[in-house]
Amino acid sequence: MIDTKQKILNTAERLFGEQGYAGTSLRQVIAEAEVNVAAVHYHFGCKEDLLHAVMSRNADPLTEARMEWLDRVEREAGGDPPDVEKVLEAFLIPTAEMAQHSPRFVRLMGRMLNDGMMPVIVEKHFRDSAMRFVHALSRAVPHLGQDELMWRIHFMIGAMAHTMGNAPLFAMVPSDADYDTRMRRLIAFLGSGFRAPAEQTRMEEQTMRSR
Repeated sequence: MIDTKQKILNTAERLFGEQGYAGTSLRQVIAEAEVNVAAVHYHFGCKEDLLHAVMSRNADPLTEARMEWLDRVEREAGGDPPDVEKVLEAFLIPTAEMAQHSPRFVRLMGRMLNDGMMPVIVEKHFRDSAMRFVHALSRAVPHLGQDELMWRIHFMIGAMAHTMGNAPLFAMVPSDADYDTRMRRLIAFLGSGFRAPAEQTRMEEQTMRSR
């Protein structure tokens, strides 16, 4: 039997994913979870704390899996720069595995992104692990300056979110690929993107060719 705390978390995760954080009241969570007000305040305090508890339930195991994978990648690289695709695997494959087991969390993350709440979520739940991946990627693609690297990471997160949460835009793209297959295709695509010359370098090369 599901205990009161899990009932509240399950209900909040579903409602936040369907309606967004702003569109979901604590009163609605209480009613649909069939619990009393005191139970919510006892376990979570306020609505914001409830959101972060929902996030932690999936974000903490995801972060742990990513860090274990990245540790392995860096050990295998020794003192050399890690392979960019292997760093991307450490970030994206645990994401695919999480999504396979927790589709409601995927919907919730998509909703947080659409509602503009991801900066708050990242700062609270992913900041330290994200900085480790930034550092690993900077070693994997040392030709990129900080600004260029961060732009490409920004593009990576957008591509990941689109790959996870949306059906393909074109009918000829198979829509039944599982998350792992989608992510491995994305890794191949992103690897080339991260290895591409920096924009400033590319522009300088074009200028030289045009002379």
